[in-house]
Amino acid sequence: MVEIKNQFDPNLRELVTRQKQIAVIPVGSIEQHGPHLPISTDSDIITEVSKRISERNRYLLLPTLNYGVSFEHSPFFNLSIKEPTLRAVLTDLCLSLLENNIKTVFILNGHHGNQNSIKNIGIKLKKISKNRINVVSLSYWHFMKREFDHAGFVETSLMLAVSKNVKMRSAEKGLITDKMSAHEIKKIGRLANKSFPKATKNGIWGDPTNATKKDGQRILAEIVENLSKKCQTCLTEHVS
Repeated sequence: MVEIKNQFDPNLRELVTRQKQIAVIPVGSIEQHGPHLPISTDSDIITEVSKRISERNRYLLLPTLNYGVSFEHSPFFNLSIKEPTLRAVLTDLCLSLLENNIKTVFILNGHHGNQNSIKNIGIKLKKISKNRINVVSLSYWHFMKREFDHAGFVETSLMLAVSKNVKMRSAEKGLITDKMSAHEIKKIGRLANKSFPKATKNGIWGDPTNATKKDGQRILAEIVENLSKKCQTCLTEHVS
């Protein structure tokens, strides 16, 4: 892995000239995650996932974009940018990478609200660049067996595995959907997309109280394994 922010210009230019490079752009958010997790949770998790993916496959790792689309968490704390803004920033970054002769980019997403911004961004960039760049966007929770939550068991376990900034004494149950029908879950999911506090009351989707570091390490390893395989598959498909 080469972490771009720590490199020097001559070294990077030589590296890019010597062999084809693949870049990773992690995208997170700054938003509430209940009383027990920091507002940097999404960014912290995707930063660690991206670092491990990059180390495993020798990718170029860019600094994490810490701001995402989190307006749905208001009036709870969030620092948000609009969907077109995030899309524009990612587009500019990918085109800038292309100018530096980096023609393959993985955008690794750590926040649900960012999905509309990254949807079909690879197709758009192919058109803009006249097929000179290949961009693939992937959200980490699609690569684990457990259901995605927000500040619940999964995210809290992952944070225990990657950070010391967790206050388990403050952890409390949030919205529990175990006894809900698929229709009810879908309905409340639509409400959460508009107002997360209205849907969950306390800003938590799931139950974090039994989360452990060991569970987090296990889930993180599963995500890295499956996501790494997906990245390699995407590269093979692109070459073929």
